[in-house]
Amino acid sequence: MTDSPARPAPLADPHLVYDPPAGDGPKDVVVLGSTGSIGTQAIDLVLRNPDRFRVTALSANGGRVALLAEQAHRLRVRTVSVAREDVVPALREALAAAYGPGEPLPEILAGPRAATELAASDCHTVLNGITGSIGLAPTLAALEAGRTLALANKESLIVGGPLVTALAEPGQIIPVDSEHAALFQALAAGTRADVRKLVVTASGGPFRGRTRADLADVTVQDALAHPTWAMGPVITVNSATLVNKGLEVIEAHLLYDIPFDRIEVVVHPQSYVHSMVEFTDGSTIAQATPPDMRGPIAIGLGWPERVPDAAPAFDWSKASTWEFFPLDDEAFPSVNLARHVGQLAGTAPAVFNAANEECVEAFLNGALPFNGIMETVTRVVEEHGTPGTGTSLTVSDVLEAETWARTRAREITAKTATAEARA
Repeated sequence: MTDSPARPAPLADPHLVYDPPAGDGPKDVVVLGSTGSIGTQAIDLVLRNPDRFRVTALSANGGRVALLAEQAHRLRVRTVSVAREDVVPALREALAAAYGPGEPLPEILAGPRAATELAASDCHTVLNGITGSIGLAPTLAALEAGRTLALANKESLIVGGPLVTALAEPGQIIPVDSEHAALFQALAAGTRADVRKLVVTASGGPFRGRTRADLADVTVQDALAHPTWAMGPVITVNSATLVNKGLEVIEAHLLYDIPFDRIEVVVHPQSYVHSMVEFTDGSTIAQATPPDMRGPIAIGLGWPERVPDAAPAFDWSKASTWEFFPLDDEAFPSVNLARHVGQLAGTAPAVFNAANEECVEAFLNGALPFNGIMETVTRVVEEHGTPGTGTSLTVSDVLEAETWARTRAREITAKTATAEARA
């Protein structure tokens, strides 16, 4: 009788610390998506902890060159990059204005692969705060280069799936999403064999408690009015549809190697408990802080050490009420659809994510009603069918599937708009 093969360690395991070689002094960090919500908060954390962290390079899309130049000057980085080559002249002007006479300016990289080049540069940790599946190439580059990856770009793990898991060493990925940083910390309370299930919390977004019929006529302004978090428009709409929770279920499965039927979503309006782990003895360990992303960012950059005063703590002398509700799967079908595509694996998660990104853009532009987002995504996923790539997934497979899903989503959206105009 032969022994069964040992199960691989989870990608994110607080008991295993992946620690690339580091020089003396602060930990060198590259920040991708520096002008976004995650990036700006990460930089605030770094500036308050110069003895712990030093940012060596910054990457941004290029829409806020003045802010990027200001960040580069305050952090004294070696390199800045922008995805948009057309903004390089404006960036040069912004840098010249931010830096004093005689101060050396940082190197500038530009183009769609600039962030990927920075992700492989000499540093200890790469914080991937890029939004969307364009973060996949930098994620793969950071892992291949042997960097610790503080991952806020959930899409790269979801669409990359086995591409990411094949490259990542145990402990090399530290999750930065508030929910996955919470699970990461709670899992430290027991062994992998002790875990019964993961419980991912959701605020419920701006439409908590509404029925599917109630959601038929909600506006963009309604969807962007998140009751707890201040985020970009795409992420905020994903929170309104709860697509973000569906993506987080897939991410939890990939990070912690827990089956989908043991990952639960519950609605917690206060957003104080960021997620929980239930153990086999009946104990549930919850990670709780006031809503503030600087805490999860500090875990991503500092683990296994904690950063003192990274984020506010509770005042336990004040009374408060914490509520938990079951998820309404009829009003918010996105979580079950995400479970489905996660179980299909292959290119199905990439199709789900790409179609959703297209539909969210159409909704923000007034070309698709709110309920039409998930109706269209569901149709695209169904038309895609069962992928046959499995663990042989390649980057080309992902890109091809995304291109098809985006095209098909736009076609369906255009037909929907035409039909409504004629009605």
